[in-house]
Amino acid sequence: MLSLQKFNFSMLRIVLLLSPIYVTLFWSIALTGNEKKNSAPQLFLSKFMLLPAVCFAALFLYFAPFHSIYPYFNCVLQYAASLALPVYYIYFRLLTIDNKFSIKAHARYLAVPFILATTFSVGAFLTPVNEFTTWLFDKNAFPDSPYIQFLSIIRNLLRILFLIQLVATLIGNQLLIKKYGLKAEQFYSDMEDENYKNARMLNYCIMSISVVSFIALALYHELLITKDTMLYIICSFSSVMLYFLGYIGLKQKPINPAFESGNNNDIQSQLEIIPVGSRKKILDKMLILFEEDKIYLNSQLNIMDIVHAVGTNRTYISSIINQQYNQNFCSFVNRYRLEELEKVLFENPDFTNEVLAECCGFGSLNSLKRAVLTKTGLSIPEWKRQILVNKKIG
Repeated sequence: MLSLQKFNFSMLRIVLLLSPIYVTLFWSIALTGNEKKNSAPQLFLSKFMLLPAVCFAALFLYFAPFHSIYPYFNCVLQYAASLALPVYYIYFRLLTIDNKFSIKAHARYLAVPFILATTFSVGAFLTPVNEFTTWLFDKNAFPDSPYIQFLSIIRNLLRILFLIQLVATLIGNQLLIKKYGLKAEQFYSDMEDENYKNARMLNYCIMSISVVSFIALALYHELLITKDTMLYIICSFSSVMLYFLGYIGLKQKPINPAFESGNNNDIQSQLEIIPVGSRKKILDKMLILFEEDKIYLNSQLNIMDIVHAVGTNRTYISSIINQQYNQNFCSFVNRYRLEELEKVLFENPDFTNEVLAECCGFGSLNSLKRAVLTKTGLSIPEWKRQILVNKKIG
């Protein structure tokens, strides 16, 4: 009976240790399942998932325990752990401002952790095997060895770097969401606040995993907690958070893909390059699309659809709308949708809000509510009552 109970605890330990590895590998495969359908940030997130997979594989080897294998894996762990947060920040840049990943553009975020991890690896290679292996499982072993002293310094630097990365990534990601999330309406006509919430959840998920892992592992000896309990908490919590990380990443739209970061003066100067006659032709073509073709009834409409239909570029379309109507693209589209909404409501006052949203080109009921509130300051029921009262008076 005792041996069976011990076997059950052992199996539970193995399952919990492996669970975050299974989750990360699942999302790594799922997010690359359809490269034509998935966005560049989602494809990059699939590559990122391999880094926590390596970290938790190292945790598994350490605590399973496979002490004869772990030393060979430790240097790989240093690379994965030190690069994880910078790579996640790059993922947020792809969500908000960058078109694609490139070594040239993003190397500055990876250079310092890569150099430190490489320095640790070189030190580990030069350290006698017995000293290095013993030190990995006993931080007080060989205190007089110059190799171990060197590795201890580098490992402490890596931990300090991790804390700096943690704070910098949290702040950097939030700033990206705040700065470029507000400009997303220039690209998506049906952008909803929910997408910003998803982006924030992506940020909080990875931060919570990082904080729990760092506290539990770096300060393990100071924690008043048993080893098994610590492992159960880390693995269970991380598995849940990593699952949500992948799930939210799968459904999260880029907040502002292909964002052009020119200022207003740059846009205006580019707009002035177009002759007035050509500017009028662009506007006339655009109005035909909206007033005759009713392109706004497409709930997935974005500014690039107009660009391709008119035969110009996004800067000109956005600037002409701003100059002519003092609106951004989202407001311009929703103006037509709200006019259509009034017509449909007059003719079909019994339609549900969901049907009205679908008929008038809104991506969802939330998108309809948001457009009405932004335009009128009223809720849907208040707005409908006002419209129907005005119809009776008229």
